Amino acid sequence: MTTQTLTSSSVVITPEMLERAAGLARDAYRPLWTGTSGEQSTGEAVARHLDATIALLDQDGWTRTWSWPTPTDNTLPATDDETSVREMVRTLLDYIREEDSATARGPQRSALSALTHIGGTEHGDPDTRDIAQGVLDLLVQALTDNTGARFTAWSERHTRTHADITTLLAAGARFARTYGPGAPALDLTAD
Repeated sequence: MTTQTLTSSSVVITPEMLERAAGLARDAYRPLWTGTSGEQSTGEAVARHLDATIALLDQDGWTRTWSWPTPTDNTLPATDDETSVREMVRTLLDYIREEDSATARGPQRSALSALTHIGGTEHGDPDTRDIAQGVLDLLVQALTDNTGARFTAWSERHTRTHADITTLLAAGARFARTYGPGAPALDLTAD
């Protein structure tokens, strides 16, 4: 195992922390790598899900928490008896185009909504989503030294940054590739 340390803002991921998380996974009540379908996912499949989540957050932007979009001030003007049908249709089409372009830009995503979105793409499914969240929970527990800690609550703290989130997601992918099913066996005899 490498001795690389990933750092960003307040998040420091060390090999020792990953080892603590692996110990928590071994002691867990429910098998970490088996999803609610009852089937096991490989560490590589979970890592791909986490990598795609990072790419999505980098593309769309990250927000600490998700909230309903705020209404725009773009309201249709009132019409009167003198307004032609052509003017009304043109105004309506302009309004629809503006609303559609605002929707297409889309809001930023929270870490949880990005994980969920990837669960419905070619990069993941509901099992890899749930397992990835389990991996992230274990990493947060190892990071905070608190077995009650959960990734979602951790990711929504006021002090969290985009860099903190992507650092933990990258550590989750590294953890999945190192400790998940299908990972190369660790050579414990090497120095």
